[in-house]
Amino acid sequence: MTRLDRCYDLADMRNAARRHLPKGVFEFIDRGAERELALDENIKAFERLKLRTKFLVDLSERDMGTEIFGKRIAFPLAIAPTGIAGLCWYQGELALARAAAAAGVPFTLAATSITSMETIARKAGGRLWFQFYMWKEEDLSLEMVARARDLGYEALFITVDTALGRTREYNDRNGFTDPISLNARFLTDMALHPRWVAGVIGRYVMNGGMPRHENYPKKYRHRITRGRADEAPQNSQAVTWEHIARVRQLWPGPLVVKGILTGEDARRAVDNGADGVVVSNHGGRALDSAAATIDMLPEVVAAVGGKATIFLDSGVRHGSDIAKAVALGAHAVLVGRATLYGIGAAGQAGAEKVLSLFATQFEKNMGYLGCRRVSELSPAIFAATKASP
Repeated sequence: MTRLDRCYDLADMRNAARRHLPKGVFEFIDRGAERELALDENIKAFERLKLRTKFLVDLSERDMGTEIFGKRIAFPLAIAPTGIAGLCWYQGELALARAAAAAGVPFTLAATSITSMETIARKAGGRLWFQFYMWKEEDLSLEMVARARDLGYEALFITVDTALGRTREYNDRNGFTDPISLNARFLTDMALHPRWVAGVIGRYVMNGGMPRHENYPKKYRHRITRGRADEAPQNSQAVTWEHIARVRQLWPGPLVVKGILTGEDARRAVDNGADGVVVSNHGGRALDSAAATIDMLPEVVAAVGGKATIFLDSGVRHGSDIAKAVALGAHAVLVGRATLYGIGAAGQAGAEKVLSLFATQFEKNMGYLGCRRVSELSPAIFAATKASP
């Protein structure tokens, strides 16, 4: 029996990832900002929503598929952009993209990833989206956007909710900073995880050197243990709606603004050319007291009025969470931490198993709710409790 055979749910996969990964890497994935209030609330808000069963419906044939940007996906889920997969597994972004393709869902590559967008475009297959931040050196951000466009990435996500940085003291204690601090704690952490050192860092070193942020401009493409924090591109704190409109002129495909928590911002995103928004609080990794995304989703849906594709991330841990989000008006969810647990535990096979868990849970929940297709999910699935919408 392999360790994947012993992973029966996401909690098991999380534990497997925690055993395999150094503490600094695992906590970067697993934890949130400051007191971790938003991280906790994202999950609890989903749990407060209770569902009503509906039986005596012919459920012999259920269709979980839906359309995003005019193309069908296997179920309402896509992989969120995360910049750490390549340190969880050798070329972890490629493994994650291939897992998404096998599952029939899109994959979003982060600007901060270790594997280059060129490698992903050439080797991954499936539907590929790209995410970026607007840096102080705006021309360098736009150069990266042009690279993604020329490589044929389908959709572009611009993340707008982390320009002020975040307070995560545990990263500093663990030495897991950017660049990585090879302090005594991190070196000890590596020594306690020789399989990770050999299978991840060792393979990078043998195939070209220490890992780097391969999508960065050449002048910032340092190895992850070299340089100072100010030698990396700095997120701009002066981004306005004019920047969204400017990116709209450059990008020919679907444009999505990620980090929306209010109806007003969602409406302005659409007014400035966005084709979609992601209702997100960055997984509880930015503003510690941010509202839970599932609580803010109805406001965003009402404000957009069917004029854009709506995604939701932050707190999605189970197939029932997908059903709840879709019932409240999201077209699909994005998952980040969950599939990183899979990559951290067993690479592509681990991510595929996590996606399979989500798909199985979602299908079963649809059945219990008496829904045979995604379009039948609506607010009617919720029980009449104080917690229901």
